[in-house]
Parts: sequence; C-alpha cells; structure tokens
Amino acid sequence: MLRRLVVSAALAASVLVPTTASTLVATATPAAATASCAYQRSGNHWNCVTPGAYCPAAAHGRYGYAKVTKRRYTCTRYPNGQWRWKRG
Repeated sequence: MLRRLVVSAALAASVLVPTTASTLVATATPAAATASCAYQRSGNHWNCVTPGAYCPAAAHGRYGYAKVTKRRYTCTRYPNGQWRWKRG
C-alpha cells in the first residue's frame, strides 16, 4: 500500500513539472557548447580536456585547457601509475 502511494506521488510530481521554452533553452545551451568543443592536440597543448580523466600517451607531461572552465591542466602521473589531467 505504501509503495503504491509513493509511486503515485512520484508520477503526480513528474506530471506537474512545468516545461517552458526558457527551461528548454537553458538545458540545451550547455550541451551545444560542449558539443562544439573537440578533444584535440593543438601544437604543444591540448584543447577540451576533462579534469581527472585519463590522458593519452602523447599528452604525458603536457598541458591542456578544460572544455568548460578554460582552466589549465597538466597530464600528470599519479602514484598508482595512471596518467590523468590534474589542475596546476
């Protein structure tokens, strides 16, 4: 009985969520911005890196810029032997 009430309340709440044009535009804009950013090597650095993600062998010891914040990250080797993009 309780489970049925919880499911009914969840369904009712999902029906009452307003969807307006401004909501749709706000959610579509970040996806479009990240879709235009391609992970690529540009000379001596990398563009559109994801902080904390693994870096390719060609990027070891190099730097790159994050796709959203545009901050600089370095492909750094961690003590466990993994190479990842680290702030700095």
